[in-house]
Amino acid sequence: MTVVKSIELVIPHDVYTSGSNVDGQLVLSLHNTLIDPLVKVELIGRGYLEWIEEDNIDKDYSRPATCVNKADYVRRTKTFKIEGNYLDPGVHTFDFHFTLPPRVPSTFTSPVGRISYFLQAFCATRELILAKQTKYLQVQGTSIFRPDILESEYPLVVEVKKILNYNCCLKSAPISLKLSLNKNIFAPGDHITFTTQITNQTGKSIKKVIFALYSIVLYKAFNLRSEKRTLEVRDELIRLESNIDRGACEVTKIHSVLPLPKVMPVSSSQKSDDIMDITYELTSTIYFPWCMNSVLARIPIIVQNEAATLNE
Repeated sequence: MTVVKSIELVIPHDVYTSGSNVDGQLVLSLHNTLIDPLVKVELIGRGYLEWIEEDNIDKDYSRPATCVNKADYVRRTKTFKIEGNYLDPGVHTFDFHFTLPPRVPSTFTSPVGRISYFLQAFCATRELILAKQTKYLQVQGTSIFRPDILESEYPLVVEVKKILNYNCCLKSAPISLKLSLNKNIFAPGDHITFTTQITNQTGKSIKKVIFALYSIVLYKAFNLRSEKRTLEVRDELIRLESNIDRGACEVTKIHSVLPLPKVMPVSSSQKSDDIMDITYELTSTIYFPWCMNSVLARIPIIVQNEAATLNE
C-alpha cells in the first residue's frame, strides 16, 4: 500500500480570463505518516506547433520537412511549507493562488497546434514522486485592438451579384446576395445576428442557403534550417442551414443567429508576434439545384475580449 491515498486539485471555476486569479486547493489524503515531504502546485501555459511540408519543391528533388514552433506563456510554482517536516495520516488541505499574465492567448486545439494551460500537483519525497495530478484550465485571451479603428476598417454590408446560366445555358438572369450586420465586433459567447437578402430574377426557386463562421489561422514556425515558414488553414467553426420552402420569389430576406463559443481565440492584431494569427469570416452561400453555380458573400468579423470578467 502506498503512503498517498489520493491527491486532488479543486478550483471554483471552469473558465479563466488572462490577467485573472486562479485560486484553489490541493487536497492530499495519506494512509500513513509521510516524512520529509515535498508538496507543490505548478501553473503552466504553453503553445506548440508542428506540421510537415515539402522542402526544395523548386528543385528536382524534395523531401518532407518538419516545421516546429513553441511558446511558454506562464510557469508559476507554489511549494508548501510543511511544519515539523512531516504529515500525519489523514486529509491535508493546501491553499494556492496564482495570477495569469495579462496578455496570454486563449486555449486552442487543432491538428497543427495547441495552446494549453494546466495545474500540476505533486506529492513527493526527495528521491521519489509519490503522486501527482494534472488539471487543465480553459483560458480566454484578451485583445489589444482599438474599437474605433476596427469599426472604420471592417464593412457591415457586403453585396455580391452574379449572372446565372440555366436551361442548358439558353437562359441567363442576375441574382444578388447581400449580407449585413448591425455590428462587426463581438465577444466570446455573443450571438452574431445578421440578415441575408437575396434578389432572385431567374424565376426559379432557391431551396437552401448555408451560413457559416470560419476561422483563418496563420501558423508561424521554423524548419530545421531555422527558416521561417507559415501555413494558413481555414476551418468551419459553426454552420447553419436555412431551407427555403417557398416557390420562386424575387426578394427573400433571412434573419439568422450564430452563437459564438464561450472560449475562443481572439482576433489577432496586425503586429502580433505570437506563434499563430487568427481572423474570422462570416459567409452566406446560395446553392442552386438546377445549375452547378453558387453565390457566396463573405464578411470579416472581429472577436474581441477586453476584461477579465469570466470568473468574477
